[in-house]
Amino acid sequence: MPGNLSFAELQDAVASGAIDTVLACAVDMQGRLMGKRFHAQHFVDRAWEETHCCNYLLATDLEMYTVPGYAATSWQAGYGDYVMKPDLGTLRRTPWLEGTAMVLCDILDHHHHAEVPHSPRALLKAQTARLEAMGYRAMMATELEFYLFEKSFEALRAEGYRDMAPISGYNEDYHIFQTTKEEAVMRAIRNGLFGAGIPVENSKGEADAGQEEINIRYAEAMETADNHVIVKNACKEIAWAQGRGLTFLAKWSHNRGGSSAHIHQSLWTLDGAPAFFDPARPHGMSDVMRSFTAGLLAHAAETTCFLAPYVNSYKRFQRGSFAPTRICWSVDNRTAGFRLCGEDSRAVRIEARIGGSDLNPYLAMAALIAAGISGIEQNLALEPPFSGDAYEGDIPHIPGNLRDAADRLEGSAMLRAAFGDGVVDHYVRAARWELEEYDRVVTDWEIARGFERA
Repeated sequence: MPGNLSFAELQDAVASGAIDTVLACAVDMQGRLMGKRFHAQHFVDRAWEETHCCNYLLATDLEMYTVPGYAATSWQAGYGDYVMKPDLGTLRRTPWLEGTAMVLCDILDHHHHAEVPHSPRALLKAQTARLEAMGYRAMMATELEFYLFEKSFEALRAEGYRDMAPISGYNEDYHIFQTTKEEAVMRAIRNGLFGAGIPVENSKGEADAGQEEINIRYAEAMETADNHVIVKNACKEIAWAQGRGLTFLAKWSHNRGGSSAHIHQSLWTLDGAPAFFDPARPHGMSDVMRSFTAGLLAHAAETTCFLAPYVNSYKRFQRGSFAPTRICWSVDNRTAGFRLCGEDSRAVRIEARIGGSDLNPYLAMAALIAAGISGIEQNLALEPPFSGDAYEGDIPHIPGNLRDAADRLEGSAMLRAAFGDGVVDHYVRAARWELEEYDRVVTDWEIARGFERA
C-alpha cells in the first residue's frame, strides 16, 4: 500500500485534533525530503491541492549551494518557483513524529503545470510508463544499509567526524546478541515505519561493527522508491530522537565495509503473471528476463553515475568487500555486479549490487529500467553466467571513479534517448560539480601524509 491514510481520514483526524501537522515533501536530486510543515487545518482546507517551492531545490548540492551551470535554473533566470503537487495516494501517518502526517509531492512547472522532467519522481514515472506500454510492470525492492553510532549527530559534527565509534565493537552480521543491544533504535525504526504503512520485513546486523540493514517488502517501482526515501528520513529522525547518529554514506571509513543499496528487480505482466519466469528455460529465466539482464550489462557503465553519485561512492568498490568491481552476472554469487536470485521459481529476479546506500532510488531505478528496456527492444543475447571469483579474471570493470562514470553518462545514447538530452545534461552537471568541489579541497589524508615529509 503506497500510503495508509485517506484524505477523508485525514480530515477526521484533523477535526478531532489527532493530527495537527502535515509534512508536504518533495524529493530532491540527492533523494532527500524537502518541503514544508503545514498546520493540518490549512492543508485540508487549501494546501492539499498545491503549494510552491523555489526551483533551486533541483539544482543544489548536498550543502544546498546554488550550483552554477544548470540550464533549468540559475541566478540569471531568477530562481523562480516550482509547484509541489501532493500525491494523496502517498498520504500516511508518521508515528515517530507526534500528531503528524506526511505526503509526497510531484514537482510541476510553475507556468504550465507539466511535471519537471529532471525531477526524480517524474523520471521514474516516465520509465515505468514505457514499460506499461510494453505490457509490463517493474517490481523492485531495495536492501538498505547504514552505520549506527554511539554519539548523536550534533556530537559527531562538533568533533569534526573524527574518532567516531560505531554502536558495536565487532562485526555483527546476523548477530542476535549484538543487535539486541541496539534494539532501542532498531525496534523503533521497524515499528515506526510499519505504522507509516511501509511493509517492513526485517532488520539485521550487517558485515561490520555498527552496520545495520533494513528490508522492505518488494512493490511496484514507484512505491519502492517512495518507501526508500521515507525509510532513510525516518531512520535519521528516529536515531536523532534517541541521541544517536547514523550515516548512509557509502564508505565512511577506509577501514570499514561500505554500505550498499542492492536493487532487486523483475517484470510482471499487467495481469499479474511473472514475466521473468519460464520453467522450461535455464535457471527459470524467460527470454524477456534474459534480454532485460543483457541490457543491464550492456549499459552498466553508463548507468553507474546514478547508482554511485558521489566521489565517495567509488571508495566502496574494493576487492573482497562484497561490493562488486566487475560487470558480469552470476547465479547466487555475491562477487558479481548482478546476481540471479530465486533461480527456477516464480520469484526469479536480478539483483543489481552496484548501488550504494547514498543513491537516489528514483534515478537509480529509472536508469536500470531504461537499460533493461533497451535490452528487450534490441533482443540482446545474454552471455553465459560467470562462475567463480568475479574480483579476478578478464571481466569489464565498473567505472572506478565519478569522473569516468560521468563521462560514460554524458556519452550514453541509450540514456539520452530514454531520458532526453536535458535530463542527462542536468545530472552530468551534478556529477561534474561534485568533482569540482572535491578537486579544490585539501583533505586530511594529504596533510597527514605530506605535512612534514613532502
